[in-house]
Amino acid sequence: MVAGFHRRPCAMNRRQLPIGIQSFRRLREKDCYYVDKTPLIGELVDRGEHYFLSRPRRFGKSLLLDTLHELFAGSEPLFRGLAIHDRWDWSRRHPVLRLSFDGKHSEPGDLEADVLVQLGIAERNAGLAPESDAPASGPARLRSLLDRLHRQAGERVVVLVDEYDKPILDVLDNAELARANREYLRGFYGVVKGSARLVRFVFVTGVSMFTKVSLFSGLNNLENISLDPRYATICGYTDADIDTVFAPELKGLDRAEIRRWYNGYHWLGRERLYNPYDVLLLLRSRQFEAHWFETGTPDFLYQLMTEGNLDSMELENRPVAARRLSRFDVDDIDVRALMFQAGYLTIAGEERRGTERFHTLAFPNLEVRQSFNQDLLAHLGQDEDETSRRGHDLLQLLASNDFDGFGEWLRSHIAGIPHQWYDRTGMERFEAHYAALLYMMLCAVGADVRAEESSARGRADMVLLHSSQTFVLEFKMVGEGEKAEAALDQAMGQMRERGYADKHRSRGGPVHLVAVAFGSGERNLLAVRAERL
Repeated sequence: MVAGFHRRPCAMNRRQLPIGIQSFRRLREKDCYYVDKTPLIGELVDRGEHYFLSRPRRFGKSLLLDTLHELFAGSEPLFRGLAIHDRWDWSRRHPVLRLSFDGKHSEPGDLEADVLVQLGIAERNAGLAPESDAPASGPARLRSLLDRLHRQAGERVVVLVDEYDKPILDVLDNAELARANREYLRGFYGVVKGSARLVRFVFVTGVSMFTKVSLFSGLNNLENISLDPRYATICGYTDADIDTVFAPELKGLDRAEIRRWYNGYHWLGRERLYNPYDVLLLLRSRQFEAHWFETGTPDFLYQLMTEGNLDSMELENRPVAARRLSRFDVDDIDVRALMFQAGYLTIAGEERRGTERFHTLAFPNLEVRQSFNQDLLAHLGQDEDETSRRGHDLLQLLASNDFDGFGEWLRSHIAGIPHQWYDRTGMERFEAHYAALLYMMLCAVGADVRAEESSARGRADMVLLHSSQTFVLEFKMVGEGEKAEAALDQAMGQMRERGYADKHRSRGGPVHLVAVAFGSGERNLLAVRAERL
């Protein structure tokens, strides 16, 4: 009830979980849990008028837009008890044009038809009579509608666009249609800037960050706040939100496991975030599962990785120019940038090299790391049940320090690689490819494994933390005529001299250096040597 809006979350009061609720009005009227984002919303409105935000799917973008809708429409009772209530001018009500491109746009003409339907609905909702001479094209009708809404209300219009990029993302496998949809949207969004005198506020959201020159050249006054630390938490939940707002639901759940499974998204703010969908599904089911990941399968990403010979191990801990992460286009698809924008990777660190900034990427949490690698192995033809069984066998061998058994496991696994993989990979990449297969297998069973882990004097190929023990692995490829023992000596010397294990000694458990030599001619493992420090 509206009267209940005055109540703030209390650890003694259990509320309804807002699963699947993207309507701010419905959420408030049903007295659901709500993480108050209105302080950040108020700051945005005070500071500017044209914004763009990229966030992964199911991260709360639609609810954010709906909150803005109700705010500008003057729905004062819905905001009672929230931070913005006493600082908003409720006497002014703006007309709001809300558009969402969540339909299908897989055929030529689908996008134009969708736009015309949405604009027609907006006219009827505003009580505007259909125009006998209504413009036939979407952009022209949008220009007319903005003018009519402004004249009817006497206030400038608020324009909210959700899933702005879906008409393009849905057809990336059809480059010609993707370009056609892009060009249509460029003209459509350009109308908004051309109607600046009629528009009070613009907020556009989606998954990807299309470059302004490719899509928003007509609306190039949008301020991209996707990587603005001030607004990093405008969507998603923080640790503090979990511990306060959702406190009544935490009993019986391992708090550390919640963090390990779902926390970790980072957009340069001070805190790491949870996907709301994960949290809400966990609190309802009480089961640690891949709730968010299972709502969409990134087959297109797997295909891009396969075509580009990009291994899962190469995704993490590799510096990427910041400018690459903040742009995307049909004719310039960067796999890492797309994975970052889609939520499969997140920012793990940043550095500056001269005048340029670089970000280091990583999987955000256990859910994404494990699920992504499980599905990638399946995409590469590996049986899921067999992957799980062999992965757990591998961990058991290492936990018991059976390094001979580890070598036999690895030799057997490599022997099962289809010959087509060698044709695609090329001999010069075997070392990285073998290491990546091992890495994917470990990730797929939820192991704490790090690729290319940095130390003060270099990077370890792989580090595995398991059963209170640390395993530092270095891989070497032995050419024809070369000796495996020499390669093992080199790997061991490199790990000792560069102190790859130093940062893990404080864990207290055993630390092992593991050198692995592959043969280019044999296309398999030659030898393994392990040393306990």
